[in-house]
Amino acid sequence: NFDTAPNAANRLKTLAGQGMYDGVTFHRVIDGFMAQTGDVRFGNIKNYDPSSVGRGGSQLPDLEAEFSGIPFEMGVVGMARSQNPNSANSQFFIMFDTAPHLDGNYTVVGKVVSGKDVLLNIKKGNKSTGLMYQPDYISRAWSK
Repeated sequence: NFDTAPNAANRLKTLAGQGMYDGVTFHRVIDGFMAQTGDVRFGNIKNYDPSSVGRGGSQLPDLEAEFSGIPFEMGVVGMARSQNPNSANSQFFIMFDTAPHLDGNYTVVGKVVSGKDVLLNIKKGNKSTGLMYQPDYISRAWSK
């Protein structure tokens, strides 16, 4: 969302425009919670490494948090980060359901407006960790 999270929205647009998300896996998918992707360093399906995926980001600097009052609910896209609120970089997650504990603690960057059926059919990972060895991936990402 360019109004509430302009820096995060521009980051996703930039990386998509550079083709950085093409072939990037949904490396952490927890049924009833969310699907995480965007590790442009370790998450590409061509060199997928389950032991490192989820630890990488782009060569660009981390982003400062852009928290808002938008609740995390089905289809909301949030920026993934470490314990540091100002550590979002290239990874993001898409919600399968509501998660009030994330509200105000993670940057909301967008919302799925069509294709929720595709979202709900992303291959789910291990029930506790969400990790998997043969994940679904983004075949091609583009920006307008």
